[in-house]
Amino acid sequence: MDGRNLLKTIWSFALLVMLSCGPVVKENTDQPDIMEIEKKNLGSLLALYPKPMTVVGTKVEGKVNWLVVGHTGIIGHDRILVSMSKQHYSNQGIKKLKKFSINLVSREMLPKADYVGSVSGKTVDKSDVFAYHIGENGTPVIDVSPLTMECNVVDIYETEGFDNFICTVVNTYTSSDVVGRNGKLDYTRLKPVLFEFPTYSYLATGEVIGKCLNLDAEPGMCAKQPMAVDGIVRLSKIEVYPEYLEEYMKFATEVGEVSLRTEPGVLTMYAVSEKENPCMVTILETYASQKAYELHIASEHFQKYKQGTLHMVKRLTLADQTPLNPANQINNFIQ
Repeated sequence: MDGRNLLKTIWSFALLVMLSCGPVVKENTDQPDIMEIEKKNLGSLLALYPKPMTVVGTKVEGKVNWLVVGHTGIIGHDRILVSMSKQHYSNQGIKKLKKFSINLVSREMLPKADYVGSVSGKTVDKSDVFAYHIGENGTPVIDVSPLTMECNVVDIYETEGFDNFICTVVNTYTSSDVVGRNGKLDYTRLKPVLFEFPTYSYLATGEVIGKCLNLDAEPGMCAKQPMAVDGIVRLSKIEVYPEYLEEYMKFATEVGEVSLRTEPGVLTMYAVSEKENPCMVTILETYASQKAYELHIASEHFQKYKQGTLHMVKRLTLADQTPLNPANQINNFIQ
């Protein structure tokens, strides 16, 4: 082989090596390579948690029995699915009577709810663990539960080891303090306990971060500023004329919601009224700094509230407060 042919051969080989080591051009750039996605495959893990923790109430052989159930779901807009292990004692009563109650769990009733989930009705009489009454559909309703649904069983779908009861809701009972002024359930007041199966933990519900299907118009709560040295903690005490009370509450609710959602320096805007005298309203306000407060009172939504309620307010007292233990304050800002 002469020198020219040898050089040509070496050049061709080098070009082949360079091409083989170069970047690979994907035929379809719209679909990323699955290996390039930085996610870990956990296998066929059921991870649809947390779920609302419930206590199911039924009667077995004429005696009330309670059972904690964490696996519940919604089918369409008119059916509930309650999944229970076939080994549970309560299943006998449900299959016979074709009805039971579902009681949401509050923090106050959590210890008792945890207990009824740890012992079996086969060996322990759990009928007196909760104070209860019999609902209109004939099922036991826990008095302290913030929300109870009486259900009728319309079908039973069996899977390996489980009875899955498909039900309709017959009656729904709520305590008055979890119903808003619009007559609808307010889950920021209800705050049901959540159950997370993989670690057997109880969780609390979070805050509202946005309005469904309206996030473009009303984004979620903005990131908050930390409390500065000149931060303000204040109690605004307001007496409202009775004839304007309902209208005033609408103004106060709106300004509180908009302020928290849009102003980084407004850390708290929590209004309460006295049970015995609803015209006496107290608002806990915290501002990250004096500047944040000045921006707040100059805002369009505050001025709308201020000017719109001047004739409704009989008396206003602004009382600045000194935190006894600043370490207990909630830091809800992004670090």
